Order: sequence, then C-alpha cells, then structure tokens
Amino acid sequence: MQPATAKWYDRRDSVFVDFCVEDSKDVQVKFDKSKFVFSCVIGTDDIKHQNTVELFGEIDTKASRHRRTDRSVLCCLRKAEAGKSWPRLTKDKTKCNWLSVDFNNWKDWEDDSDEDLSSFDKFSEMMNSMGGDDLPDLDGAEEEHDSADSDDEKIPDLE
Repeated sequence: MQPATAKWYDRRDSVFVDFCVEDSKDVQVKFDKSKFVFSCVIGTDDIKHQNTVELFGEIDTKASRHRRTDRSVLCCLRKAEAGKSWPRLTKDKTKCNWLSVDFNNWKDWEDDSDEDLSSFDKFSEMMNSMGGDDLPDLDGAEEEHDSADSDDEKIPDLE
C-alpha cells in the first residue's frame, strides 16, 4: 500500500485536500477530530492507496465531507475553530513527499474582507451540505442550467 498524491489549501472555515486518484473505487474517508484516513483502489491493477494525516488543528467530523470524481477525491475538512489559519496541513513540520500546496486555489484570506470570500464560502457550504462520495456528473446539468432562466445560484468552478 502506498500514499496517494494530494494537494491542499486553506480557507476561513475549512481546509480542502484533493487526492489525485483517477478512476478510484472503494473510496473510504474516516474523519477524526485530529486526523483523517483516506484509502482507495485505483487502476486496472487495483493499486491500493492509503494516507493517514495527523492534522495541524482539529476538525468538526460531522460537518466534514468528501466528494469523488473520475479524476480525484476532494475532502472538505470543516475547521473546529473557524477563522484560524493553518500554516500547514499536518501536525508535524516534516515534509510529506506525497503532499503539496495547491497554489491555484490558495488564497491569503486573513487580509481579505468577508465580501471577497463569498463565493468560496458558498462552495464550502455546498461541500459541507452534500452527502456521500458518488455524486452525479454535473457537466450536462450545468449546460442545461445555463440555458434556463432562473435565479438559482450556480455552483462555483474549482479552477
């Protein structure tokens, strides 16, 4: 068993960890207040991956969620103490060779106003309100939604 490659970023209320595992199956994520365990099987060779992460801070296990897509598994870890910045994901300062910062999504939110973060907070709320891991593909639904005239909020784009 080997660790899966992952990227992480910090937000005001949550920390996001994106495991880069294409065509994953048997995905399991177990949340504890000070750690979480991710495991899955990928590829036709059924390669097993497992990551145990001792977290920098504590999380709300009931509000934390994960979402599986064809390319990755995104975990939204709801912070037990919102508004507190995490300088790193792990409790220890040691470098994990499987973990890197997701600079495309990183935002120094401590200096920003709440208004600037409304779209990120909405995404965080969406992640926390969703259920398990196998959600339907939204590509087709998004095209239909764009053509419809409604006041519904759009799901923010991760890119």
